[in-house]
Amino acid sequence: MEDLKPSPANSSPLTPLGFLDRAATVYGDCPSVVYGDTVYTWSQTRSRCLRVASSLAAAGFGRGDVVSVVAPNVPAMYELQFAVPMSGAILNCINTRLDRRTVSVILRHAESKLVFVDHQFRSLVLDAVSLFPPTDHRPILVLIASDDEEEEAGDGQKGLKELSSWADFNSTYESMVDRGDPGFQWVRPLSEWTPMVLNYTSGTTSSPKGVVHCHRGLFMIVVDTLIDWPVPKQPVYLWTLPMFHSNGWTFPWGIAAVGGTNVCLRKFDGPAIYHLIERHGVTHMCGAPVVLNMLSGGSGNGDKPLKAPVQILTAGAPPPAAVLHRTESLGFTVSHGYGLTETAGLVVSCAWKPQWNRLPADERARLKARQGVRTVSFAEVEVVDPKSGVPVKRDGSTLGEIVLRGACIMLGYLKDPAGTAKCMDPSGWFYTGDVGVMHPDGYLEIKDRSKDVIISGGENLSSVEVESVLYTHPAVNEAAVVARPDEYWGETPCAFVSLKAETGRACPTEKEIIAFCRAKMPHYMVPKTIVFKDELPKTSTGKIQKYVLREIAKSMGSPKSRI
Repeated sequence: MEDLKPSPANSSPLTPLGFLDRAATVYGDCPSVVYGDTVYTWSQTRSRCLRVASSLAAAGFGRGDVVSVVAPNVPAMYELQFAVPMSGAILNCINTRLDRRTVSVILRHAESKLVFVDHQFRSLVLDAVSLFPPTDHRPILVLIASDDEEEEAGDGQKGLKELSSWADFNSTYESMVDRGDPGFQWVRPLSEWTPMVLNYTSGTTSSPKGVVHCHRGLFMIVVDTLIDWPVPKQPVYLWTLPMFHSNGWTFPWGIAAVGGTNVCLRKFDGPAIYHLIERHGVTHMCGAPVVLNMLSGGSGNGDKPLKAPVQILTAGAPPPAAVLHRTESLGFTVSHGYGLTETAGLVVSCAWKPQWNRLPADERARLKARQGVRTVSFAEVEVVDPKSGVPVKRDGSTLGEIVLRGACIMLGYLKDPAGTAKCMDPSGWFYTGDVGVMHPDGYLEIKDRSKDVIISGGENLSSVEVESVLYTHPAVNEAAVVARPDEYWGETPCAFVSLKAETGRACPTEKEIIAFCRAKMPHYMVPKTIVFKDELPKTSTGKIQKYVLREIAKSMGSPKSRI
């Protein structure tokens, strides 16, 4: 059989973009996207995506160009998950919670050629672009306008440039749809290893990590996730997970693959979620543990059980046992997993065993809070000694670094070969920087994060970056930031601070330190708690003992009120 080799017939590049073609053929008249009173079918969604891709290509955007999007979960955001890569360009979705400085850094680092801007974030992007150095190329801006603005531009009396509020924009999203070609032959990747998306792990202004994923990896994790959760044909999926989070864990492409209905919403709270569940018969949704708090916190549904079960997939900080119990008592079925921006989605899931249903509620919640085992098509997950690379004992207590190996691991970090080489071991492992244990039954559990990452409301934030801002305060001598448990957000930043002995001014209060931080960083990164100490605990070599501070923060429990 040695003479049997790969051929063009069996080597067509894998890509999730083809799911849209199939959805239009199989589910053409079925609803694809619902947003308020607007409903599109799969045939219409495919046509709109091809039109936008056609307009991008006609304007000269294509292979290798980065096209960014700053938008909430509206129909345009969903369509751009297909339209941008269908033009051959690389899609970059930017977190709308970032501040203008961070957005500016990302746009410059990515060398974005064009940015689609939702009208709600017009000022954010314009301010970000204004921070570009004079010699830097500025991206073309396209406005995702509100319905009222579209009507104003479409009355035939005013062009885009004549509208004062739109003077900085080249065109609108809907105008690109209107002038595009629905018969456009979308640009298939030359190789399945061709980059398709660029996502940033955090909003760091010093060393942004742009994660590049290829068509092949995204195809593999889409199929893997649909099998592992599992997701049936034609589900009704509620978009409570931001699509800017690793492309919504690849569900824009996944829901197309199974011909489901995407229920989009600009913003949400407990009452909005319950209303849409009842109105549209929602069957599936994703979100950080903070979403579970919204659902189980007594708001929105009056603690009444659901008329039909709703599947929820959550990841990030392990959901507290009490929150899990409250959520499931209302009729939600919670699944828990683990993934990173570098894996494009969840590659570890807490695969549930039927016999666990007979256990007490607290024990079930404890088991469900573990991250679990590798997903169906992912290759390997291990916990190893970071020095020797040898797997640790499967005793549920021996700590090690979590390492991964599988098809959906990123190609690497953009413009950062050293960072890529540091986490990609020559032996074939991706080192996550997360610390965990392996239980005797083969289930993984995260215990700590060696990268000092805090997960707050589903957002990953670096304690080092918060500390760097605290150190700019004239009265701060030392600063260390750790995670404090929070029943609502999962975790929030807690800053331990020592002050300079003589500053010639009154000592700052907790509120003043928080206000100082709010003026210098995205609000979700701002410490919610400030603890003043004469001196921070240190090792013999002078390093701050963060594990001591973590125990103090943990013992403080969840804050009584939220800032």
